[in-house]
Amino acid sequence: MTTVLLIHGFPFDHSQWRHQVGALPGGRCIAPDLPGAGATRGFDAIEDYSVASYATYLIGVLDQAKVDQVVICGLSMGGYIAFELLRRFPDRVRAAVFSNTKATPDTAEAKRGRDLLAAKAQKEGAAGVAGELVPKLMVQPEVVGEVTKMIERQPVTGIVGALRALRERPDSTPLLATMRIPVLVVAGADDRIAPAEGMQQMAHAIPGARFVVIPRSGHLTPLEQPRAFNAELGAFL
Repeated sequence: MTTVLLIHGFPFDHSQWRHQVGALPGGRCIAPDLPGAGATRGFDAIEDYSVASYATYLIGVLDQAKVDQVVICGLSMGGYIAFELLRRFPDRVRAAVFSNTKATPDTAEAKRGRDLLAAKAQKEGAAGVAGELVPKLMVQPEVVGEVTKMIERQPVTGIVGALRALRERPDSTPLLATMRIPVLVVAGADDRIAPAEGMQQMAHAIPGARFVVIPRSGHLTPLEQPRAFNAELGAFL
């Protein structure tokens, strides 16, 4: 039986994948909240947040579930964590799906943006983060309310920690050419955060990767266009 590990993005929780969890009844699906998100306790200190610590946590989730190998499916920050799983625990990964993400690290400008957003979170709470991000995330207005509420319920400490992990993540570009597993890369046609052009370049660097652009979707393709996303995911599986 194929087990799919769904790794949510920032600043979301496992409910980001609700359409995918419901569409995978025939296989095994694991969709945890990352530390500091949703109902999962965060790490002890902000300095403990990294893509490496997230990846190690997820391996613990798989061990607890007694699952050896999985198909990893990560969106945005979840994609960065998926790269880290491939770096550190390649034997646990059977195949990979990268959605609305990138292999490159933060630029200096992007790092400054992380710092400003962390300061906003500490001053205004999760609602301030939602107000900053929601206008940039989606093109489908019907999911705006759901995404806003999802962000607003996230713990501030987890948000600040995740921003540190995002800011300090390594460059995953050298990893791309070394992949020898099936890979699906899914882009949103209107994604302003991880543009489709950059994702196509990333896919071309991965041997044998399949690249798909889904119309009328921004940075949250699995939530904005679940039928199209699930069709691609199902065909890949």
